[in-house]
Amino acid sequence: AKIGTYAPGDTVPEAHVLELTLSIDPRLVLIGSDGMKHVFDYDPLVAEIDRLARDGHYDTQEWLISRIARACAAYTEITCLVIGLHKHPVRDGSGALGVRLELNTNDLADLR
Repeated sequence: AKIGTYAPGDTVPEAHVLELTLSIDPRLVLIGSDGMKHVFDYDPLVAEIDRLARDGHYDTQEWLISRIARACAAYTEITCLVIGLHKHPVRDGSGALGVRLELNTNDLADLR
């Protein structure tokens, strides 16, 4: 993703790192036998997140996180989520700084 606007002399991040933790309907996690037909297939969600990340320039990490949250809310199998997005380096070639969003079942219902 291309995120942020930087003036000459600013530290420009080398990377933005997404950390996404999904709580999935337990019936799709605690399964009786092995097989993709029994679990939540997150590959379409990963593809959508990749599309969003490449969708152009973002001024803020928060806007990308908001779009990812809405993409996750489209899946009723997702009951809660935690999205973290951080950049590094932040200053003088070191440090990391980011934003974290936690949405519970009610928050996701509001997005839906």
